[in-house]
Amino acid sequence: MAVHSLSKLPTSTTALIPNHRTKPGLDSPPLTRNLRPGGLQKAWLGANSLSLQSSSLRVRTPEPKLRPFSATVCLSLPTANVEGVSSTEKVPKWSWRAIKSFAMGELEARKLKYATTGTEAILMGILIEGTSLAAKFLRANGITLFKVREETIKVLGKADMWFFSPEHPTLTEEAQRVLDWAVDKKLKSGDSGEITTSHLLLGIWYEVESPGHKILATLGFNEEKVKELESLSSKPGFIDG
Repeated sequence: MAVHSLSKLPTSTTALIPNHRTKPGLDSPPLTRNLRPGGLQKAWLGANSLSLQSSSLRVRTPEPKLRPFSATVCLSLPTANVEGVSSTEKVPKWSWRAIKSFAMGELEARKLKYATTGTEAILMGILIEGTSLAAKFLRANGITLFKVREETIKVLGKADMWFFSPEHPTLTEEAQRVLDWAVDKKLKSGDSGEITTSHLLLGIWYEVESPGHKILATLGFNEEKVKELESLSSKPGFIDG
């Protein structure tokens, strides 16, 4: 008797739904499309409906918040202290390549985690800028950024890896004297042109006790090359490029 009763049960799942209707000419949709989760009433949950977004739930892990890093460089050179220059006398302008070289040197000092911007940083800045006569002259004589950076670490040592340089590392006394020398040299020349990267490079060389001078001397820069650079940069109509 029990077997006979069970055989009369409907075999189709759609027959279990009394109000189920199908459109003519279309097959009956599956049960999962008729029983939408959004229509389930769950009064005992304290909500009118239970919403499910997908049959396969994905757990989204929160993305780590990264601290943005911004590198700001100084696009102007500090004021030079030149003796014998009156306040009314017009101080020559720096070339844009000299300004960029200084800014790149300041940034290089920060990358190496040094607290100050020294003559070695200005030297690296000249090479990083790369398009000036001074930079081309250095590369032509085998003095590259990689070699200067390597010698800088030998002379000054590695900085503490946990130390963070200030946004604008202060100039060392030697670096300030290099800027002063460059301005003074230009004023004494009587030329109306700009102060160039060649003035910066020569100023580093004449600051004998500075790390920049020691690095240049180690890499083969000498008085003969200084005279050659001076003759190239003192030609009439010279443009720093």
